[in-house]
Amino acid sequence: MKLLHISDLHIGKRVNEFSMVEDQKYILDKIIQIAEQEQADGVIIAGDIYDKSVPSAEAVQIFDRFLTGFARLGIKVFAVSGNHDSAERIAFGAQLMKGRGVYLSPVYDGKIEKIILSDEYGELNIYLLPFIKPAVVRHVLDGEQKSEGNQPESGQEAGKEGNRPESYQEAVKLAVERMEVDSTKRNVLVAHQFVTGAGRCESEEVVVGGLDNVDAEVFEAFDYVALGHIHSPQWVGRETVRYCGTPLKYSFSEAEQEKSVTMVELGEKGRIELRTIPLIPLHDMRKICGTYLEVTARSFYQDINREDYVQVTLTDEEDIPDGLKKLRIIYPNLMRLVYDNNRTRQNRHLEAVQDMEQKSEMELFGEFYALQNNQPMSAEQTDFVRRLIDESKVI
Repeated sequence: MKLLHISDLHIGKRVNEFSMVEDQKYILDKIIQIAEQEQADGVIIAGDIYDKSVPSAEAVQIFDRFLTGFARLGIKVFAVSGNHDSAERIAFGAQLMKGRGVYLSPVYDGKIEKIILSDEYGELNIYLLPFIKPAVVRHVLDGEQKSEGNQPESGQEAGKEGNRPESYQEAVKLAVERMEVDSTKRNVLVAHQFVTGAGRCESEEVVVGGLDNVDAEVFEAFDYVALGHIHSPQWVGRETVRYCGTPLKYSFSEAEQEKSVTMVELGEKGRIELRTIPLIPLHDMRKICGTYLEVTARSFYQDINREDYVQVTLTDEEDIPDGLKKLRIIYPNLMRLVYDNNRTRQNRHLEAVQDMEQKSEMELFGEFYALQNNQPMSAEQTDFVRRLIDESKVI
C-alpha cells in the first residue's frame, strides 16, 4: 500500500503581504503529478488545508480542483482539519465525497471511524483524527453523560470521573484510547497536533509554555502516524511518527530547507519504507546579504533567479534612502529588507536579553541544542533534560 503524506497546505496564505495563491496552484498540480507517477493508492492531508477558518472563495476553488484531480485518477484522499481550519467546513459533504474516494474527518464527537483498505497483506486501517483541544473532548464527555441521563452531583461538573482531560496530552490520549485499535492489523493515524520534541519554524502558531504538547508514546498503537502542524519535515520519537512539512516555504526561517512530500509504503505488518520526494517551487525563497553596492552589482545577481522571493540584508552602516523601492527594480519579489550593522546588532542584543529573561530553562537549552546540532532534541532527550533541570531545582 503506497500513501503520499502531505500537510499544511495553508491555501490562501499571504507571506509578507505577498499572495501565495499562484505558487500554491503550481505546487498542488506537482503533487498530483507525483501521486500519479508513483502510482499512489492514497494521499494523506494532515490538516491546515486552509490558512483561515473562513477561507476565501478562491481558496475553496483551489482545494476543490485539487481533490477533483485525485478523484479523476482514482487515488483516494484522507484529510483531517487542522488548527487553522474550521472542522465544520472541512466536514461539509463528507458523506457524499466518500463515494468518490475522498474521506474527510468529521467534527470530533468522541468516535473516530476507521477506513478499511485491503491489499495482498490484508487489512490496513486508517483513522482520521481532526485537531482537538481539551475543551472539545470535555464537551463531548459532558454531552454523553447528559444523553445517558446522568446528572452530576451538586458542586460537581458533568463528566468528572477521573478521565476528564485538562491538557492536550490527556485529550489526545483519551481520543486514541477510544479508537480501540487492533494491534494485530496495520494501523495508520492521520493527526494534526504538536508532538513534544519537534522543531518549529517562524511561520507556525506557538502556544505559550508548550501547553499543546503531546508525547509520541500516545501513538504507540499505530504503525505510521502522519502528522501535520509543524512546517519542517522531521520525525519524532521514532521514524514512523512523522511530520512531512509544508509543500512551500512560508517564512525565511525555512529558506535553507528542501521541501518535499513523504511516500509511505506499507508491506506486511512491521515493514514500512519511507521516501521523500523533493518539491521544486514556482518561486524559491532565499536570503541575500551584502552592502547595497554588492547586492546591486550585476556580477552578484546574474546567476540567481531574480524572480524568487527574497530577503535582503544590507550591511551598510547608513540606511539607503528608498532602499526597498530601488532594490525591487532588480529583485521584483523582494519581501523584506533588513539591516545588519552596529546599530541593529545593539538593538538585537537588548531584545535577546529580554527574550532570555522570559524563557524557561528548558526552552533555552532546547534552542542551544538545536543551534549546536542543527536538529531539535528527541522526545527521549527532552524528557532526560527536563528531569535534570527538575532535580537541580530540588538540590
